[in-house]
Amino acid sequence: MLKRIDLRGQRLTAAELAAVLPRAALDVERAMEQIRPVIDDVRARGAAALRELAERFDGVRPEHLRVPRQALTDALAGLDPEVREALEISIANNRAGHAAQLPRETSTEITPGGFVRQRWVPVRRVGLYVPGGLAVYPSSVVMNAVAAQVAGVAELAVASPPQRGFGGLPHPVILAACELLGVHEVYAAGGAQAVAMFAYGAAAEDETDRADLAAAGLEGHLLCEPVDVVTGPGNVYVAAAKRAVMGTVGIDAEAGTTEIAVLADSTANPAHVAVDLMSQAEHDPAAASVLITDSVDLADAVDAEIAARVPAARHAERMRTALGGLQSGTVLVADLDQAVAVADAYGAEHLEVQTTDAAGVAARIRNAGAIFVGPFSPVPLGDYIAGSNHVLPTGGTARFASGLNVMAFIRSVQVIEYDERALKGLAAPLTALAGSEDLPGHAEAVNARFV
Repeated sequence: MLKRIDLRGQRLTAAELAAVLPRAALDVERAMEQIRPVIDDVRARGAAALRELAERFDGVRPEHLRVPRQALTDALAGLDPEVREALEISIANNRAGHAAQLPRETSTEITPGGFVRQRWVPVRRVGLYVPGGLAVYPSSVVMNAVAAQVAGVAELAVASPPQRGFGGLPHPVILAACELLGVHEVYAAGGAQAVAMFAYGAAAEDETDRADLAAAGLEGHLLCEPVDVVTGPGNVYVAAAKRAVMGTVGIDAEAGTTEIAVLADSTANPAHVAVDLMSQAEHDPAAASVLITDSVDLADAVDAEIAARVPAARHAERMRTALGGLQSGTVLVADLDQAVAVADAYGAEHLEVQTTDAAGVAARIRNAGAIFVGPFSPVPLGDYIAGSNHVLPTGGTARFASGLNVMAFIRSVQVIEYDERALKGLAAPLTALAGSEDLPGHAEAVNARFV
């Protein structure tokens, strides 16, 4: 049974609500202390450090840090046809969904003869991280790569942890998804060390590395060149590594353990609510599942459904730990107004709205990574195939952060072009402003043109 937090009859501010709501602990600062030596080691020793760290953390020493192309083609050839078809649908839907995010270039005439143009320029090279811990995530390959490709990024590199059961290479389904997407630069590297490799590059260690580079048509001593942006979900150590390298490279967000909130009233189907809460709980024992409702009867029915269903689930122990943890629970509210306030204070990674007039209620929500509206829009739809991105802000950061989208890979560049008449017409006010800041050289740079 989910623990309960009864907020009925309480009038709390957003900050007070955030303080009492269940939340997964994510101590990024502490994790940073642990990963700094890892990052420094990769930066100093490159591929040699990556192999040693893989042996230490993943239990296998990869022969090939850069995955040979043959391994990618073999993985795709051996992929279950139904899984391949599903990935192809996911790729097509996500291309359509992300294409709608592309900004348009504009040109604005500020004054006669004076123009400011807004250009959108993709970064040159990105590093895409795909986790490989308790589950396998080819869907994360799709979410990362499609967004970058639609944005127009020229070079994509993927890193995923080496697997002891697959000869030190990433999981074959991950490799197959990369091949299906045309991403051929793939590395057997996980955790903070993969983020460090992307941020600082990694020197080749041995003849295997040099042979793998040659097979890819590359020369030089770098096994992996530095990237401009690192994106992708991961555990607290990946989040900490992103924080540590931010500024050297761009990042999407410090994603933590997955979370779902379901805002539901008495009209919701308790079985649907229960299986949706369970779906995210199977990710990780630290996953957060939160029900927000004004109906005690619904809360009781959801508890009964969970109690009946969890024992038969494949990942029952994982679910039981997550659903019974401090990060999960049922929040009882007085009405839908308070429910919306609680949802905004929580800022869930995934928020489902299962109420009367679900679309109207969803439109009132300000803070959520993604909002799933109505009884037939469960979170797993967005995890895989809806056309939205599943790399989303966690831990309440949806108050200020967005899910992964094409803008993570695009920079805004302003282009200013004024002719002589336009510049002369603004010379006097510009001179006045420069004088007010005691920067006469600024004014001279304009007025010298009209002497």
